[in-house]
Amino acid sequence: MATTSYLDRFLEPIADAMTPELARVIVELRADEQLQSEVEVLREKANAGTLTPEEDTAYKDFVEAVDVLSILQTKARHVLNRWPA
Repeated sequence: MATTSYLDRFLEPIADAMTPELARVIVELRADEQLQSEVEVLREKANAGTLTPEEDTAYKDFVEAVDVLSILQTKARHVLNRWPA
């Protein structure tokens, strides 16, 4: 039996309403260079165990955002697979 997260289930209505155009935009979403750089610094500090409480909060927020985006991108890919190219 496949396990579906609550977040995945919660976001399903968005996938149902996605147009192919919106799905393409979501699939292409990426962090800009500045954000990537900031997160890399936080990642290194997290691995070293040197995050301040504020940095820890910021890093956790980023990880949660990536989780949401990953689910939306998966749903967007499924939408695109249903439509002819």
